[in-house]
Amino acid sequence: MKSPLAVTLVTMIAFTTGCTGSREFVSVEEKFSQRQKTPGFHLVESGDTLYSIAWRHGIDFRELANANSIASPYTIYPGQKIDLKAKPLRTSPIPTSDVGKPSKPVANIPVKKPSPPNIGHSPPEKLVKNGQVEWQWPLNGRLVRRFSMQKPINKGIDITAPLGDSVLAAAAGTVVYAGQGLRGYGNLVIVKHDDTYLSAYAHASRILVSEQQSVKAGQKIAEIGSTGTDSVRLHFEIRKNGKPVDPLRYLPPR
Repeated sequence: MKSPLAVTLVTMIAFTTGCTGSREFVSVEEKFSQRQKTPGFHLVESGDTLYSIAWRHGIDFRELANANSIASPYTIYPGQKIDLKAKPLRTSPIPTSDVGKPSKPVANIPVKKPSPPNIGHSPPEKLVKNGQVEWQWPLNGRLVRRFSMQKPINKGIDITAPLGDSVLAAAAGTVVYAGQGLRGYGNLVIVKHDDTYLSAYAHASRILVSEQQSVKAGQKIAEIGSTGTDSVRLHFEIRKNGKPVDPLRYLPPR
């Protein structure tokens, strides 16, 4: 005959592990954690930005903001639920560049375009213009992995260089994310160049810019490292309307 203590221990073990094997132990922390995920939603955590959430899920930040009725400058708060599957509203804001723009030309008068000011960009021969964005290489290093949307997927390119080498902004823009909240990217900087293009710089050893900071093309924004990966490298991505594109189609030939 088993003692009361032995019976109690057996009962506790059975409840914890599930004798039948049909149930798995779930810790109290996991069961009641606020980080539990709801399908189709993202629960905002400290450090998240609308841009980082859109990046993580491959969504255009404008569509995500519009679908959730979040107006510019896209402020979000910890605990807020972001619907990832909601469809954008039919009435979207008019881009600033189109405000006051006539639908048809009123006269065919040639206008001399002013020369762009010299704001410290790299020499023109190192830049490639795509739309209104001028691109340059973010790191002086060796290309070790190319873009691929087939397995093994790589949504950008990987460049290696000595630890601590300068990571440069590939084009002028505004920093919209600087942190380490996206799994697999380590220390990450995301720069918004215009309403169409964003770029990302992952695995940095140090981040040298902050969110909402304006940066020039060629400005040092980080130092190369190995955070979130197993070797020293820069993982560089370009997103067009929220979707990854091959950076080598935009960067100057080397």
